[in-house]
Amino acid sequence: MNLFHPLSAETCLADRCISFLDSLLMMSHTSEIKNCSQAATGFFASMLTYPFVLVSNLMTVNNCGLAGGLPPYAETYKTWLECWRHLSQGDGIGEEVLKMSTEEIVQRTRLLDSEIKIMKSEVLRVTHELQAMKDKIKENTEKIKVNKTLPYLVSNVIELLDVDPNDQEEDGANIDLDSQRKGKCAVIKTSTRQTYFLPVIGLVDAEKLKPGDLVGVNKDSYLILETLPTEYDSRVKAMEVDERPTEQYSDIGGLDKQIQELVEAIVLPMNHKEKFENLGIQPPKGVLMYGPPGTGKTLLARACAAQTKATFLKLAGPQLVQMFIGDGAKLVRDAFALAKEKAPSIIFIDELDAIGTKRFDSEKAGDREVQRTMLELLNQLDGFQPNMQVKVIAATNRVDILDPALLRSGRLDRKIEFPMPNEEARARIMQIHSRKMNVSPDVNYEELARCTDDFNGAQCKAVCVEAGMIALRRGATELNHEDYMEGILEVQAKKKANLQYYA
Repeated sequence: MNLFHPLSAETCLADRCISFLDSLLMMSHTSEIKNCSQAATGFFASMLTYPFVLVSNLMTVNNCGLAGGLPPYAETYKTWLECWRHLSQGDGIGEEVLKMSTEEIVQRTRLLDSEIKIMKSEVLRVTHELQAMKDKIKENTEKIKVNKTLPYLVSNVIELLDVDPNDQEEDGANIDLDSQRKGKCAVIKTSTRQTYFLPVIGLVDAEKLKPGDLVGVNKDSYLILETLPTEYDSRVKAMEVDERPTEQYSDIGGLDKQIQELVEAIVLPMNHKEKFENLGIQPPKGVLMYGPPGTGKTLLARACAAQTKATFLKLAGPQLVQMFIGDGAKLVRDAFALAKEKAPSIIFIDELDAIGTKRFDSEKAGDREVQRTMLELLNQLDGFQPNMQVKVIAATNRVDILDPALLRSGRLDRKIEFPMPNEEARARIMQIHSRKMNVSPDVNYEELARCTDDFNGAQCKAVCVEAGMIALRRGATELNHEDYMEGILEVQAKKKANLQYYA
């Protein structure tokens, strides 16, 4: 393909540029570009030889007053001119390129493209490493900041004071300091048993503080930096039941009336508080369950805890009897404070007779400490309002020795008696404990109930366990009526056995 023809003297260099660049735009194959390499070299050599002619011709075209102005490729021609002028005035690279063949130029271009790709990948790698390094620096900065943070000194707020600005004396350099002391001041006591007065409280709002709060202060300036959660005795935290009991009301036989009374006194005020508010009545503060051993008092309390979503704290009376003076009373205070914080909650005090006996004159320090623990319990029962979501359930089998102050109305309002089960209740109890056993259809629970006179609920359960062991000894696959009868005899023998000791 011949791009150039002999030019006359009147043909301007701009027309040559137009003809050459238009021909390049029409090319679509590399082979055509290779065929015109010699002509292109000569053309651009002439362009470099006559740069001013090209400029003058382009200016002439610009000033010729065409209706459409410059052609759309006029700016492209100017760019080409500037490029080749730069090559001609450089450090010889332009002349070197002009001396190269088309294959060498293409090879050089491919080499430059590969180098550009390598540089781009290197830039991406360096950028990624830089970002990773920035993240590492940020992480290390945070660690250094945490390690440089000074530990707080644990303190208690003793008292909050109001400072009247009218009473301040403005003398000398104290004027600016006194202006900062307007508002509340605090008196704190640190864990080192030192008391300090803080004219400036610190970073915590004074309205959020109250006497007795646990706070963290700076160990140098003693400014309050943060409020801390309330501290409870570890023994009280261990009393909280984390795993809910699995017992249900259907697992309790013969106590339908007692279950109804407990639900009305404990569960209903917590789940349906609006019913009491509509009637204008106050729900009971607590419930006292009393009766012989083995009648289901603790079992009913466990079922109540399982059926409610409240926090359940289980206290045993002997746990509240401590060696040091005031330690048992502190346990009672912490238990009620924890229950108030985690309301709605239920406090179950088993074996109440361990600390709730009648008061009497005694010279022994242990007896006086037990009485002080009971007085703290009375104080806590009077301290919280009836409409609070904190209920108390107490259980004992010696209601006759309890102090009358515990039994009066306003403290343990509802008294629920757990008598010995009757014949129908005993039959129901044995049916409940035999549900998961492989029992023969000929077992008559009514007859078994008539044979278990004076048995409590725990002994009825023991009959079922003994019957299962007897069937296991004889290698049977199911329990029959005779196994239950032998189990009754075993339990009666253990119940009425007279233990005799010989020297």
